[in-house]
Amino acid sequence: MGALKVDVAEFNRLVGVRLRRRRRDLGLSQSDVARTVGITFQQIQKYEGGATIMASRLAQLAHALETPISYFFDGLTTATDEGPGQRPAQRRPFAGQHSD
Repeated sequence: MGALKVDVAEFNRLVGVRLRRRRRDLGLSQSDVARTVGITFQQIQKYEGGATIMASRLAQLAHALETPISYFFDGLTTATDEGPGQRPAQRRPFAGQHSD
């Protein structure tokens, strides 16, 4: 099995979209979440815009947003390397992801 290929910018953007969605679903402002985590609301803006989030920070955000960390990854896929017999951009779910 080949190594996974990840479009990091797209992955970060999608995590940011989910961060914003969950925050809004809870009726929280960027300042509310930032205060809970101990960062500035500007940093929340950056995360929601697709800036890279360290795993430890994502865990803090998940806790502040009362959701499992897997919420940020459910449904995301990565393309596998194109090896013999594989089609280009064949998709494989992340570990722990449920397939439909």
